[in-house]
Amino acid sequence: MKPFVFAAALAALPMIAQADDVIRHKTPGSDFPIARAVEIPAGKTTVYVSGMVPSVADEAADKKTPAAWGDTKTQTLSVLGNIDTALKDIGLTMGDVVKMQVFLVAPEGQPADFAGFMEGYTQYFGTEAQPNLPARSAMIVEKLVNPNWLVEIEVTAVRP
Repeated sequence: MKPFVFAAALAALPMIAQADDVIRHKTPGSDFPIARAVEIPAGKTTVYVSGMVPSVADEAADKKTPAAWGDTKTQTLSVLGNIDTALKDIGLTMGDVVKMQVFLVAPEGQPADFAGFMEGYTQYFGTEAQPNLPARSAMIVEKLVNPNWLVEIEVTAVRP
């Protein structure tokens, strides 16, 4: 009887490990690269990362001008790179992100560049190397603290 109990316990281990995983629900019938919902199992630590903004893209440009900071895609890649670094500094990865809030500003005289944002976003999420998708909200705001910033992103991650 003891060998049977031991074998049954060993067989159940993969199911137990799977039950502890973060569950990401895709939107049915959609290939849009965000999760419809994300479930975090008991016992996981939630990590809230402050809003990140872009780094200067062109050191030669006047930092008080849009040219120094780049377009929406450039700023998105910079912000996501900054988030990636912040997560790595605390032992996490972009794959641990479960929630994202995106604040986009329209460049003066133009509409907000959501397509440019998505070009940067899809280099970090929904890739073969990093397939995990966060639940996400994106909003257009009037402005950010620096009038040349077009992108600010804050994320929530879960420590595995």
